[in-house]
Amino acid sequence: MDKFRMMFQFLQSNQESFMNGICGIMALASAQLYASFEFNCPCMPEYNYTYGIGVLVIPAFWFFLLGFVLNNNVSMLVEEWRRPTGQRGKDPTILRYMFISISQRSLIAPAVWISVTLMDGESFVCAYSVDLDVYQFGNATEHGLSEEELMRMLAKIPCKLIFDGQHIISREAATRYIQCVSQAFGWLFLLLITVIAFLIRAIRPCFTQAAFLKTKYWSHYVDIERKMFDETCTEHAKGFAKVCIQQYFESISGEMRSFHGHLRGDDSDDDDDDDEKHNNDEDKLLGIWAQDDMDKVLWNWHTCKPPLSLRKDGVSDDSNSFVNGNVSMNQHTFVNGDGYPSNTIQKKEWAVYYSKV
Repeated sequence: MDKFRMMFQFLQSNQESFMNGICGIMALASAQLYASFEFNCPCMPEYNYTYGIGVLVIPAFWFFLLGFVLNNNVSMLVEEWRRPTGQRGKDPTILRYMFISISQRSLIAPAVWISVTLMDGESFVCAYSVDLDVYQFGNATEHGLSEEELMRMLAKIPCKLIFDGQHIISREAATRYIQCVSQAFGWLFLLLITVIAFLIRAIRPCFTQAAFLKTKYWSHYVDIERKMFDETCTEHAKGFAKVCIQQYFESISGEMRSFHGHLRGDDSDDDDDDDEKHNNDEDKLLGIWAQDDMDKVLWNWHTCKPPLSLRKDGVSDDSNSFVNGNVSMNQHTFVNGDGYPSNTIQKKEWAVYYSKV
């Protein structure tokens, strides 16, 4: 049990790396799934295009949704978006950053599926076999077929066993042509994805890094705050249950002793140890001893989270110049245009480091 707990804590502390690994596994699974997938085209002009494009798009969309389902930050994003404002405002840039981060990871597996599908070309042959030019690949003047019969014959090109128009059009040449077009689209898709990723990496440092760092910091804060709140609630629930059970057994044992008239011996040392453990359990309750009080705490946390403005005991509110990312200009003056309050440089500490290297 301890090993599973340690593994769970490790995954929580390395959630970003874990999610990247999950996305990589999903990408490999998509490629392996397509390799084991037996493609069967309906070989009917009414359904070829729908089936071929559906095989290309629908599994990719399913992998995209699966990436959202497996990402724990989705519920955190929705909670942050839907929560009441209360004493803490909601920053749209943080929500946008979280959504983009989730989407980027979720797009890995769909991109792999589309790439593998286009490189293979079977779905492309199924979708576009009806649109082939008979004049380019076969005998278009002496086939003696109507337009509807010709479309039905072209629709059978992906199905080798039932194709019966070899005397009119070369199936191998038509299939090879469509597969080459599909592979060309696959390489263009990979090139497009690579160029977009490169532009995102290259252009992002050109914008203001302060805004990006601020958004990244508070998005991490929201994630960490939620985890620590869940851990605190879990510890409080454990302490509440333990104290409740202890009080129950103490009351039952007291009633039984008074009923039977049985008195215990001198167990002062054991009583002291029990009192210390009992006090430690009571400290975990943080002064909340009733169900109604806990319900009020949880309700207030949801409807009116505390403002992000911390101060130590005994320190005046004037020292808090940075509240929610805003600076109080009437309380501090700025020196040399560096953006640092003047009272932060009243005291200087000098440290000298010596090195023998």
